[in-house]
Amino acid sequence: MEEERGSSFGCKLARRSMLGACLGMVPWLAHADETSGPAASPPQVGDRLVFLTGEKKGQVVRVDDLPLGGPQVQAYPQDPKTGVVRDGSRLNLIILARFAPEDLSEETRARSAHGVVAYSGVCTHQGCPVNMWSNELHVLFCSCHGSMYDPKNGAQVVGGPAPRPLPSLPLKANSDIPVVAAGFTARVGPERY
Repeated sequence: MEEERGSSFGCKLARRSMLGACLGMVPWLAHADETSGPAASPPQVGDRLVFLTGEKKGQVVRVDDLPLGGPQVQAYPQDPKTGVVRDGSRLNLIILARFAPEDLSEETRARSAHGVVAYSGVCTHQGCPVNMWSNELHVLFCSCHGSMYDPKNGAQVVGGPAPRPLPSLPLKANSDIPVVAAGFTARVGPERY
């Protein structure tokens, strides 16, 4: 019995170490210190969106930067006047994807700009980033527990343990640049945040 407990404890430690290592590789956690001030403010009307990672990191997202039909890209809002990127709170993580407007539900199309949709990138289950894409199912999904969301239909939950859709972030177009048109449509993150 004693040996069993020790073995179980060792497995728990190994899982925690692996989880810690994995979390260290998640870019949005590296900046997410949830401080106060402009960088932690939620998205504001008129904010542009900038790439979180990749070769265009920090650059403004343009409609043509997004592949038609997915996958999504991760972004943060940016104040166009001051240039401040609102990356001071992990709740500001946004995912963007582009679809043919006729493929979007009516409500989703009304919140989109040139077929570009925006949602909170924070899973409504446990707050992990929704950073995966299924080419087969054409859905967004959370790599932690497998919650799946339909980006063409208001990010409705189509699988997994998430209790509610991802909040939408309504957009408008400023030429070929999607900008924030209104705040998130619902509370961001899981209930415990």
